[in-house]
Amino acid sequence: MGSLSGPRFSVIIPAYNAAGTLARALDSVLTQSWAAFEVIVIDDGSVDNTAAVAANYGEKIRYLRQNNVGVSAARNHGARIASGDWLTFLDADDWYYPDRLKWHGEWITRDPTLDFLTGNYEYRDTSGTLLSYSMQNKASGRVMLTKAAGNLEVVMADSEFEAFIADHFGDTHTLSLPRATFLELGGYPMGFKVCEDVHLLTRLVARSHRVGVVCEPLAVYLIHAASATRADPVRAQFENVRTLLALGKLAGSLPPEVRRGYFTRLHQARLNLGYALIKSGRHFSAVRAVLPSLIEAPSLTSVRNLLSIIKG
Repeated sequence: MGSLSGPRFSVIIPAYNAAGTLARALDSVLTQSWAAFEVIVIDDGSVDNTAAVAANYGEKIRYLRQNNVGVSAARNHGARIASGDWLTFLDADDWYYPDRLKWHGEWITRDPTLDFLTGNYEYRDTSGTLLSYSMQNKASGRVMLTKAAGNLEVVMADSEFEAFIADHFGDTHTLSLPRATFLELGGYPMGFKVCEDVHLLTRLVARSHRVGVVCEPLAVYLIHAASATRADPVRAQFENVRTLLALGKLAGSLPPEVRRGYFTRLHQARLNLGYALIKSGRHFSAVRAVLPSLIEAPSLTSVRNLLSIIKG
């Protein structure tokens, strides 16, 4: 159970037409080995039975309904009304493992100098099959695992932020941060459907020095065919670039290592958009998507990327 001295976690679950998966998400939070201080479900204008599923939990959760304005607005709404001192998030189709809050809670209690915490998670498909692990999957995660040398916990320092921002291994559901920090940052950006988590994460990392990383999987990220990224890859990659370009307005104020990580991520996003456009037969648009990277940062890599796009 959460101790009096430890962090009080408000768990925020945005839900949109999530009747089929919300109970699993809620059960995974309500059976935590370190009890959540509160569980807040923000129903983002669902038209299915989401409200009825939530109602089954009675007083165990706080349920609020808003008009359909998107996941960022739902998370921000939850954060504003939260009464815990730390925030964690969970999407309604994902779920926590039993020690998700305990591992972060105990560490925060021991080391209050951590700016925020993150950790490993699993990718599973709708049949429950394990596809991969986030830390093993990403270069930044593999660096941390090597540094951890088999330990559960490892601290990520400033010098390691570049790789983390370029291709981060933590996701929304493994993030724990002080509510005050979240509100100070203005929460998730509005008006973006893809990559809004990276927008927040980059701003968060920019003001951090020590980040706690738990190397064991904290949660499950569900991969399903209906997700925005898979349903319309070109649109998803376009949105990804659009969000990163908006974040770029702050690039000048980012610490050097965070700024370098940001530009690496932006160039990779443009390349991904280029490949998605080629697959849909739009070669000229593909070249136009990748060209800005060459202009901004002329290098052998950016020339090679452009040539691979031109060759299709």
